[in-house]
Amino acid sequence: MGETQRARVGLGCHVEVELIDDQGQAERMAFDLVPAHAADFDRGLLAETTPLAKAIRGKPAGAVVPYVQGDIRRVRIVAVRAGEMEAAPDAAARRQAVLDEARRKAEQTNAEMFAASFSGKWGDYQIDPDPDDDSTAAGRAE
Repeated sequence: MGETQRARVGLGCHVEVELIDDQGQAERMAFDLVPAHAADFDRGLLAETTPLAKAIRGKPAGAVVPYVQGDIRRVRIVAVRAGEMEAAPDAAARRQAVLDEARRKAEQTNAEMFAASFSGKWGDYQIDPDPDDDSTAAGRAE
């Protein structure tokens, strides 16, 4: 079969790839390429806007393309065929929930870091009232 007759990676395709690391070791991965709003990697639905999708889009099965992420150096497209899965109707809501949780955790970490730096930069924060402070002593006498 000639190159023009081989299936090419595109939206709606099921794709099997091998991610090849800097040691030459390969890890196989399979997914359907979908629009960003339908992405749900836990279900095997990869957004067309991801770096991996951009690297392989339009390439035929059998192609090896450069792809540098972490220790990965290239990707080999093993197979391309019609997509197998449909996006879950709640995919966008679940993705937003994950983003909201990540944002909440980041804000919590920022608050903890600020609190830790406050003590280190400006001295310890005193929670207990100062027994020598007349203003607090007057309040206790009443």
